[in-house]
Amino acid sequence: MELETVVRERFSCRRFLDQAVPRNTIEDILSLAQQTPSWCNCQPWQVLLLSGASARRLSEKLYAHAAAGNPPRPDFPFPPRYEGIYRQRRKICGVQLYQSLEIAREDRARAQEQSLENFRFFGAPHLALITTDAGLGVYGAIDCGLYVANFMLAAKNAGVDSIAQAALASYPDLVRGEFGLPESRKMVCGIAFGYADASHPIHAYRTERAALGEVVSWLD
Repeated sequence: MELETVVRERFSCRRFLDQAVPRNTIEDILSLAQQTPSWCNCQPWQVLLLSGASARRLSEKLYAHAAAGNPPRPDFPFPPRYEGIYRQRRKICGVQLYQSLEIAREDRARAQEQSLENFRFFGAPHLALITTDAGLGVYGAIDCGLYVANFMLAAKNAGVDSIAQAALASYPDLVRGEFGLPESRKMVCGIAFGYADASHPIHAYRTERAALGEVVSWLD
């Protein structure tokens, strides 16, 4: 695809088909994402690529842990609050999601069920867990953010859909224990990917982006 087409057509997929992505396609995505620029070319990202049984095991453990009401303890603190325009944008995004699924505002049970779908990876057959080295601090996490964006664009270029999931960084100790990772590996996020279920109602909307005048200040 042309770059503009890839950027505009990528979206956060929240329902996947039960169809694996070929290994060579995944390798192509990873190879393209590897071209991501980074601070002093440190390339801090380390990726755990899960499919099949390994993805199911992690999903079951994360889902049970979250469903039991355990509070998130991410390596990189989540925003303590959303205020002003950020709160407004977040609210609109949530309303669109719930309306697409016909979840009423007062239906807390169904809203919680949908939230827990994060830990089922929305049915995706593959998951990339993105980690960085603790010693690189926030700059390592920023570099990983660039990697995540390029991974998702590379995936879309290959006809593969994806979603970046901060929720999967909620319980980093559980993940480190599952895969024998050292404490020095910090969880940034996960990327669920596969082929979108285009017929699912959850894909009936798209989030909007702010106009340039809201985010750019021109100085002469």
